[in-house]
Amino acid sequence: MRNSPVLLLILLMLVSHTLQAQNRKRIRDYGLSPGIMEPGRWNAITDVSGVLVGHQTLVRGENIRSGVTVIQPHDGNLFHEKVPAAVCVGNGFGKAIGFTQVQELGNLETPIALTSTLNVFSVADAMVDHMLSLPGNELVRSVNPVVGETNDGFLNDIRQRPVQKADVFTAISDLDSGMVAEGNVGAGTGTRCFGFKGGIGTASRVLDDNRGGYTIGVLVQTNFGGLLRIMGVPVGELLEQDQLSMADPFEADGSCMIIIATDAPIPARNLERLAKRSFLALGRVGSYISNGSGDYAIAFSTHPGCRIRSDAPDMVGEVPELGNDFMSPLFLAVVEATEEAIYNSLFMAEDMVGFKGHRVEAIPIQSVIGIIEEKGH
Repeated sequence: MRNSPVLLLILLMLVSHTLQAQNRKRIRDYGLSPGIMEPGRWNAITDVSGVLVGHQTLVRGENIRSGVTVIQPHDGNLFHEKVPAAVCVGNGFGKAIGFTQVQELGNLETPIALTSTLNVFSVADAMVDHMLSLPGNELVRSVNPVVGETNDGFLNDIRQRPVQKADVFTAISDLDSGMVAEGNVGAGTGTRCFGFKGGIGTASRVLDDNRGGYTIGVLVQTNFGGLLRIMGVPVGELLEQDQLSMADPFEADGSCMIIIATDAPIPARNLERLAKRSFLALGRVGSYISNGSGDYAIAFSTHPGCRIRSDAPDMVGEVPELGNDFMSPLFLAVVEATEEAIYNSLFMAEDMVGFKGHRVEAIPIQSVIGIIEEKGH
């Protein structure tokens, strides 16, 4: 049977998409090493022992480009083994769910979910269903789901609210350690960053043994603007000169969700201080946290001695706590890991066409590498 022109066109598009996906690499794969500290094995949030990440990606028809990403601090029952946590708000233009209880009590009792703006409510509902269904939670009558978002309405028909409960359950079933999928996946499927395709990115840093040997892992959902800088080089301005970047630095609305994990023994007070420092990375990459941007950082510790157990027998417990004087290396680590996670979200993202034919190009990596090499990095 003779192949039709339409079939051949579809096959060519699939091959082109596959080749493009294979060509996308993380920033370190190009010989560029942001910062001075060493990453972990995976250079991902999952380098923090016990942390799991799962995605559900929705690309349907011409208009649906969305998804959900779930981050779980450990593989136990979080409601009965809560972890210390804190939230920091850079700019509060967002539809965050569950953040006030984290601020008040200083702990997480569910996984963290990231999604699209109008999907936060269905995702939170699904997270409640998930927690209530866990063995041992039969008598639970209050659950605080934690859900963050960015707006993917340029590439996604956001009013359709495509993320359903089943999609959240799929992301939960996908939870895993090791390598983390980046770019156009999960909650990053329909996002933009500096006028290019944004997405999910992750990175990590490991402290030297004489500084505790602790690990910091970061995962970001990038959907914000500004004037892009990479490793101190004004890439956005130089790409504008080559007419490769269509970003308008004065139309920089968007959002960035920053999830920070560490195995250091840090309670909520110092986790908040850690979360604050992550916003320094937004400045490094060229964001000025605009009026319409929802920028939030959530930090948690997986240290076993810091967990809040529901069956704790003692009225007063003893919790290990890293001293204030030893926090500075972790502050540097979170800035570096956040910065690199943002770069990875850009480098791993691919071109996307979505809602109403809107098209967003991936960052032109070879042009960027050329600019950085020319500037002496």
